[in-house]
Amino acid sequence: MKVTMGGMAICLAVGVLAACGGSREPAEGPAEKAGEKVDEAASDTKDAAKKAGDKVEEGAEETKEEVHESTKD
Repeated sequence: MKVTMGGMAICLAVGVLAACGGSREPAEGPAEKAGEKVDEAASDTKDAAKKAGDKVEEGAEETKEEVHESTKD
């Protein structure tokens, strides 16, 4: 049996593509979808907590100013 360089190159290319799974991305499964939803929920929670913290800080500043104004006399 005679093996040529072209035949070896083709075999190598097919082997590399098979090992890499081709150029297609793997399908998104249920665990991936669930993980994305958890990430999104965590991000939303973080944003809401930041907004709530900002409102508390604003309220505390307003209260401080009101107390300061009422006790000036």
